[in-house]
Amino acid sequence: MKLTLLHVEGLNKAFGPHYALYEVGLDIVPGEVHALIGENGAGKSTFIKILTGVYTPDAGQIIWNGKEEHITSPGDARKLGINVVHQDRNLVPSFTGVENLYLGLPYPRNRYKLGIGWKQMQERAQELMTELGLQLDLNKPAARMSPPEKTLLEIMRAMMLECRLLILDEPTASLTDQETESLFTLIRKLAQRGTAILYVSHRMDEITRISDRVTVLRNGQFVATTATGQTNRELLIRQMSSAPSEGPGLGERQSSRALSSGKNLLEVESLASADGKVKEVSLKVREGEVVGIFGLAGAGRTELLETIYGLRKQSAGKISLHGQEIRTDSPRQSLDQGIVLIPEERKRDGLVMNLPIRENMTLSILDRLSSGWRMRAGAERQEVDGWMTAMKVKASGMEQPVRELSGGNQQKVVFAKALLTKPALFLCDEPTQAVDVMTREEIHRLLIEQAREGRGVLFVSSDLQEVLELSDRLYVLHEGRIAGELDNAGLTPEQILAICYNPYKGSEQHG
Repeated sequence: MKLTLLHVEGLNKAFGPHYALYEVGLDIVPGEVHALIGENGAGKSTFIKILTGVYTPDAGQIIWNGKEEHITSPGDARKLGINVVHQDRNLVPSFTGVENLYLGLPYPRNRYKLGIGWKQMQERAQELMTELGLQLDLNKPAARMSPPEKTLLEIMRAMMLECRLLILDEPTASLTDQETESLFTLIRKLAQRGTAILYVSHRMDEITRISDRVTVLRNGQFVATTATGQTNRELLIRQMSSAPSEGPGLGERQSSRALSSGKNLLEVESLASADGKVKEVSLKVREGEVVGIFGLAGAGRTELLETIYGLRKQSAGKISLHGQEIRTDSPRQSLDQGIVLIPEERKRDGLVMNLPIRENMTLSILDRLSSGWRMRAGAERQEVDGWMTAMKVKASGMEQPVRELSGGNQQKVVFAKALLTKPALFLCDEPTQAVDVMTREEIHRLLIEQAREGRGVLFVSSDLQEVLELSDRLYVLHEGRIAGELDNAGLTPEQILAICYNPYKGSEQHG
């Protein structure tokens, strides 16, 4: 029996009258992958922030390696060997990989003791890469790295000093299946070395595959810790939400509904972006249809949506809506014509984090809610109150800053803002990224409901299972081009991946 590395008991944390954590306990042993799950707002982020010294608990004990510790700063946590890789990666975009590795660490001096020892830094970085079995170009800036490269760089940075507990917060949120497999290989290698992993994710299939034990939090309270082999998806969902494990909505294959026979809503012909990321793409979305886009990293999925929406300059091609050719030179033009984008980076591109829920929701319809120079405050509050209720946004009120909400509730605000524009077409980039399983189901139902009302949905997801669950039809992208178009009838993941790895073979070809 392994000795306990971390023992947490009776942990409490309140913000005003509301408890974020109440009487929470947890044990982690060296070399285990311990999953921490719960709906958005269950207390996972607060728990992580206490372990890493961002928050101080109001009550409770943290026993580290048999000794009680008071972690009052991130520096205290690092000295103990506790490191975290956040969902929002903390890299300096203009710094190279090597420079990012040494953030917060003393730089080695050169042999003359007069300057930075760049050679020593490069050698240490290469040693660590070899030790972890990684291959990264650490001489390019973080801004030019792909999402999986950034994740691996963050893990390398955590391992620069002795790391006894590595906390991974939604590490696969923007990774493809292949990239996730590479990450899992690294996680297993770290666990074999004795590093404990606290793995936070909303993806049930990942939890059951990678973890040894699972701890469930609900409404800030401990529910259960169970060996992964002794539980299942349905039981975990029930523990997280108190919802029944059966019935429509949970794990139901959404794409089983009849395919849309509506008129073409969106038609894209030979579309290309000025930066070369999108190359002669042709596709269509019918009224009442949900269309998925899938591809491996670098396929151009986000770039395609941004070009259609006007965030990325178009160099060639034609876009038609309701049979009429339109110009989308800017997001404002797209919004005015009934096209809305749910961006991948909600905190950066979808919300103003310091503003309250009310102002975030109504940003895109200010002209509709104003009379001359004055806002019609009553009408604004009525709209926001209605959508907060409809979207089940958990908040103290519409004046609460959106930065204080959980990730899932922030995403609900993004969707409410989009719905207020009364769009005909939704462009969704990773719409359920880093939200809990119940919010994911709510978003799925919302998109399907929009389609049933005659609107169209074109969405990108790195989660292949989600693409299969949600889409009526899908396109496979490869290097900025459409490699295949498939009706989602009896479709398997293997068929889609076969096109990803062998593009333009065995499927209808476009562009």
